[in-house]
Order: sequence, then C-alpha cells, then structure tokens
Amino acid sequence: MTKHFFGDTAVLLGRSLRHISRSPDTIITTVVTPIIMLLLFVYVLGGAIRTGTGSYVNYLLPGILIITIASGIAYTAYRLFSDLQGGIFERFQSMPIARPAVLWVHVVTSLVANLISLVVVVLVALVMGFRSSAGVLAWLAVVGILMLFTLALTWLAVIPGLTAKSVDGASAFSYPLIFLPFLSSAFVPTDTMPGPVRAFAEHQPVTSIVNTIRDLFTGQPVGSDIWTALAWCIGALVVAYVFADITYRRRIS
Repeated sequence: MTKHFFGDTAVLLGRSLRHISRSPDTIITTVVTPIIMLLLFVYVLGGAIRTGTGSYVNYLLPGILIITIASGIAYTAYRLFSDLQGGIFERFQSMPIARPAVLWVHVVTSLVANLISLVVVVLVALVMGFRSSAGVLAWLAVVGILMLFTLALTWLAVIPGLTAKSVDGASAFSYPLIFLPFLSSAFVPTDTMPGPVRAFAEHQPVTSIVNTIRDLFTGQPVGSDIWTALAWCIGALVVAYVFADITYRRRIS
C-alpha cells in the first residue's frame, strides 16, 4: 500500500509540475508582490526606517520570504478547488489510485513551487545588496524552517480548497496571512510599536520565525525564538493536517 501510495503520488506530481511549467505566470504572479514590496520598502521607505542594524534589505528579507510563502499557498487552494470543480477527483476515484495521493500531490507541488519562488526572491535581494555571513548549516536551517512553515500553511490551504464555493473564496483566506507580517518584527523592531500592538506582535508566530531566520542569516546565536518558531509551525501543521484530512475524507465519501 505504501509503495502504491508513493508511486501514485510521483506520477500525479509529474502531471502537476507539467501544468506549472506550462503556466509560468503562476510563479511569476506569486513572486511579483513580494518583489514589489521589497523594492518599495528598501528604496522608498527604507531611508526613514531605523532598525538599529546595517543594511535594511538584510533586516527586511526574512519578512518578505514569509509574505512570499503566504502568497504562494493561495494557489494551492485554487488548484485544489479547480480540480474538484473540473471533476478530476471523481475521475481519479474511478481509477486504481491511492486516495491520499490525490491530496498529497497538491501539498508536494506547493512545496516545490514555493521553493522556486523563494529562490527567485533571494536572488533579487542579492542584486539589491543582501549579504549573509551564514554558513551551510545555517542556510539549511533557514530552508528547513521555511519549508516547515510552507507545509503548515499548505495544509491550512487545503481546507478552503476543499470547502470553498467559489474561486475567490478558495484563495481569499491567504489575505490575512499576507498582512500578518506587518504586525510583527518583519519591517520594524517591535519596541517601536505602541503597547497593545507590541504585545500582539511579540507573541504571534511570524515574529519568532522572522527573528530566527534573521539571526541565522547574520550568523548570530539563535535564542529561544527558534523553539517558539518550531512550536508554532509544528502545532499549526498538526492541527491543519487533522482538519484537512477529516474534510477530505468527508468530501470523497
């Protein structure tokens, strides 16, 4: 059964990746917003923002990477909704295909597509002056945290993808996620914020994730933020996976 599941997932993943390769505008659209924000904040607003660090692009990039992921997972919900409306799920159910594979292929596709988007954004940041003293292990840790965060949000995206009544409804859930970094340490230090806003910013998941990635990029010792970030990501992943799995089983039953 396990071999059957992995084989079916691999075949369906090839189909999904071919669709993306034939429609590169999906990834282009996903990275356009983060890149525009990167340009805007660095070249227009960056001179007026004091972070207490050197280059503002170095300070800003971790938050932009989070926004890139939040933008990308909206397409997971959209693709899932489109397959449901197009009758692909029913067609697959009539074939000898492992049922979980039909859902998992969307999750793996999201990881691949978001990884490509993240690489593009980092390359643009390098052109803009981003520099990192991180070693290989630190870079691998950054990639691991970003992929874990992507996985958690992807399973969250599966739920509206399976339950939405319209295309707009399938992708609209990502909008609050895109704006959540604005209420964190992604753009400015939290100690510059008024009391209630600062309290929220310091105790929401994006701040701990951004702080961890920023420390890894600069080669600084990583404090307790990494454990908070991992707890948020793993907790969100477990909860989202359970609800997504329940929703999927009800949908195909």
